[in-house]
Amino acid sequence: MQDNSMDQENKDRKTLQPGANGQFKRRDILKGLAAVPAFGILGYGLFKHLGELKASRLDLLGGEDDIIPKGVPLVAGGQTLRLGFVGTGSRGRYLLKALGFLHPSRIDEYSEWAAINKYWKEYMDEFHAQDDLNVRITAVCDVFDKHALNGMEVGANLFRKGTGGEMGEAPRRYGTYQELCAASDVDAVVIVTPDHIHVPVVLEAARQGKHVYCEKPLSWTVEETFEVRKVVKDTGIVFQLGHQGRQTDSYQVARSLIERGVIGKISLIEVCTNRNDPNGAWVYDIDPEANAGNIDWKQFIGPAPWHDFSLERFFRWRCWWDYSTGLSGDLFTHEYDALNQILDLGIPRSAMATGGVYFYKDGRSVPDVLNMAFEYPERDLTLLYSATLASEKKRGKVIMGHDGYMELDETLLIKADPKSTRYAEEIRLGRIEPHMPLFSYVPGQDKVDAITSPTEKYFAERGLLYTYRDGKSYDTSHLHLREWINCIRKGDGTQPSCNIDQSFEEAITAHMGTISYHDGRKVYWDEANEEIV
Repeated sequence: MQDNSMDQENKDRKTLQPGANGQFKRRDILKGLAAVPAFGILGYGLFKHLGELKASRLDLLGGEDDIIPKGVPLVAGGQTLRLGFVGTGSRGRYLLKALGFLHPSRIDEYSEWAAINKYWKEYMDEFHAQDDLNVRITAVCDVFDKHALNGMEVGANLFRKGTGGEMGEAPRRYGTYQELCAASDVDAVVIVTPDHIHVPVVLEAARQGKHVYCEKPLSWTVEETFEVRKVVKDTGIVFQLGHQGRQTDSYQVARSLIERGVIGKISLIEVCTNRNDPNGAWVYDIDPEANAGNIDWKQFIGPAPWHDFSLERFFRWRCWWDYSTGLSGDLFTHEYDALNQILDLGIPRSAMATGGVYFYKDGRSVPDVLNMAFEYPERDLTLLYSATLASEKKRGKVIMGHDGYMELDETLLIKADPKSTRYAEEIRLGRIEPHMPLFSYVPGQDKVDAITSPTEKYFAERGLLYTYRDGKSYDTSHLHLREWINCIRKGDGTQPSCNIDQSFEEAITAHMGTISYHDGRKVYWDEANEEIV
């Protein structure tokens, strides 16, 4: 199995220069605001008002409570956890790195770059400083021989050494995910496959009593969404969906501020995806060593409609509905899960989608432009999603309230609305300027400077690669896997932040958008009967 979403992860990174975007560095802002309480950073447009506004801002925020996340939970004690990986392609290797495993040749390469580039030095320093989660990779399964063998070599690198360094025992390769899930030396399974294989592997692992970490989206079809929820709940396994944005500090700060009513009643939210690069449009490189002899094509097809062997379909599977969930399941779900984390949105009452294949006339069946509207009438709220894979115009998340609006991307910025009720007196007195920054939070702004590929930059700008705790950078995937592992070790039924209930809401919402697109009609969620109509 394989997932190519991070194929361009490391290209050209060593040539970067800091501060290319010309934005403030967080450390510099902090120096000037050392006396400001830790609820956040005041907007740069208000620096001249700091003395007179300090008390006023605290009142507006509802107090001086610290809302910025601090530190990370300790690694839970317990026996070594034995993990099986179904899928060791590019995304699988990224999760292995988040667990503390890199291929020796990668360590060699990255260390050479680190000697001449400070960003790669930081990258490697962070990797070597990453906490030991006390896990072992005991099994791998991938339908592409090259990926499977690479995964075995990565899993053997227990000591984070380069070529020639001490290695541990290599994980065993299994020919099928069914065999891996049945293995007696596997306690939990990490699933990093194309979308159409997610649920079959989750079901097999859960029925074998194995805990599961599954990359997003949860499911490929509506029907299997219900089945996987039932099986996960019935078996009682610890389940985590791979929305690592759950660990992003900006989202947690946003939730705290919104709960305090800082932007007032929210009626409209806009989120987007903008990319303009073949890699960002899933036209991934095709490995020149791949062929019908070293790819198990039948297993790759799985529950999908049969199609003759195709390297293009194997490496660029996201371009076809036969294996993919398209923009709705692949990229919208990141945005939705962030908002569900912040606002507890749940499943919308209705969805309407339009779009098409407007730019990439390469035989794909999934759209490269998609617009969706999700309505929550009980909350007087609409969520709009707009996506294009043929323009890189920067757009972020905007949460619009009566008293202000929140712009949420790699930074968090709140501006007051000129017609605000909450801030009317402050605006009248000139203490608040409408449309100027009211509050901002800038977590590790300079980290994005180290990103070059369109895919990695896209995820980095949404807080999906790194977050910060007490000034220290953390890989969000590491924290997300860590949370899952801690829940397993506790053994008290505790579920992680993106559990099966959160995953079910994500999946149904995405499927509503997809069905609307296919059918060309508005679709509804019948909550009483739990069905899309």
